[in-house]
Amino acid sequence: MGDRLNVELPSSTYDLQIILVGINHPGNLGAVCRAMLNHGFTNLRLVAPECSPLDEEARNRAKHSRSILEHSKTFETFEQSIEDCSLVVGTSGKREIGSKILSRHFVLPWEFAEKIRTYQGKVALVFGEEGKGLPTDLLEKCDFLLTLPTWDGYPIANLSQAVGHCVYELHRDRVISGLNVLGVDQNRSLDPTLRQILRQSFDEFGQALSINKSELVTEVFERIIMRSLPNDNEAERLLGAIVEATTALQKVKGDDDWQRNRRKKIMPAKSPKTSESL
Repeated sequence: MGDRLNVELPSSTYDLQIILVGINHPGNLGAVCRAMLNHGFTNLRLVAPECSPLDEEARNRAKHSRSILEHSKTFETFEQSIEDCSLVVGTSGKREIGSKILSRHFVLPWEFAEKIRTYQGKVALVFGEEGKGLPTDLLEKCDFLLTLPTWDGYPIANLSQAVGHCVYELHRDRVISGLNVLGVDQNRSLDPTLRQILRQSFDEFGQALSINKSELVTEVFERIIMRSLPNDNEAERLLGAIVEATTALQKVKGDDDWQRNRRKKIMPAKSPKTSESL
């Protein structure tokens, strides 16, 4: 559980570089690495760090993302760390109003993800020291600024949380753009024929009910199921349960239809019955 799997890293047109300026807490450093690898990013740069990537606490917190620590690059100055970057984006939780807002045109993490979706080149995403953030002189050297949509009453997030929010949105954008997620069926479409069968099965189920307003109950049941956008596999499993329930209701009512080979197979037909055997 939680092990690093032998799965190829996802790709993007851009080359993201996470830059941490003046980081001083080894636990945060390790947590940043873990958040990065959770979302498929591995390039880390440290500017004048006050803790070492070799620190035991950093390595323990990084878990299976220790390779990020081992391959991180250290720079003496901020200018050196962004020298080969085509785009430099600073981060800040200080959303002042007034004159300063003119120089702080913030974008939100998902807007940032959309903007660089097809960008080519190295993109630096820069975070400041814990408890201080990026100073004004470094913010001015960034091309534009990003902020988290945190609550105004307590807007400053922990460094590793801030990095995690940002890389999550970047990876989420990759998934929305077509990247597969292991174990998740992203195809929510339903075969048209299967849809017809499913709707017919709802009707038969309603007809087998011995309550008033069975048509209304059937419609509510149908709307609830179809709002969930079942895929083919889910619809097939659901059909089996509906047919079994309909058969049982018919037997209780004394409806001879239940005896037709217990309706183990269903197919669309011009007649209203969907549960007749092939």
